[in-house]
Amino acid sequence: MSLVKVFAQVAICLLLAACGAGTQSEYDSYPGSAPGDKRVGTTGRSQTIADQKKEGTLFGPDGFNFLGGDESKNQGNGTGIGVNSFLWRASLDTLSFMPLNSADPFGGVIITDWYSPPETPNERFKITGYILGTALRSDAIKVSVFRQVRVGTDQWADAVVEPSTITAMEDSILTRARQLRIDSATAQ
Repeated sequence: MSLVKVFAQVAICLLLAACGAGTQSEYDSYPGSAPGDKRVGTTGRSQTIADQKKEGTLFGPDGFNFLGGDESKNQGNGTGIGVNSFLWRASLDTLSFMPLNSADPFGGVIITDWYSPPETPNERFKITGYILGTALRSDAIKVSVFRQVRVGTDQWADAVVEPSTITAMEDSILTRARQLRIDSATAQ
């Protein structure tokens, strides 16, 4: 049994040594080693790195993207977050006046902590924002507003929230998201 182990180790060493065998000039012409490096492409002619990118790769001209397809590029999503980036940023901007409790960019959930406006210290609000999709649409954002009023010393009771408050908050986020999208289009 030890003879098989020795043979396997020698085979692995030879395989690894074969991977590294090459002359220094081969490594100098490796794509990406320095700007303007040249290599011989599949067409048999010398190519720069830019020519190589035009030729394509095994996974296509854009490479292998397992976190999202072309639709995410068209709608302003990066691969960093799992929701529409304009809605995400607009939600954070709109809710920035409240203390932030939790923010999950992959799930698209923003939860604020309780906030009492200086004008009305006997009531407080908490907001949860949900980004439901990758498209910049009105049905891709949902806001829940919770309101409490003081009923005693350090005691709070739930109170009704006007539906117009929720609609106004969602509209404010959508307006800000549209502004961010327009700003990013003009910046390019």
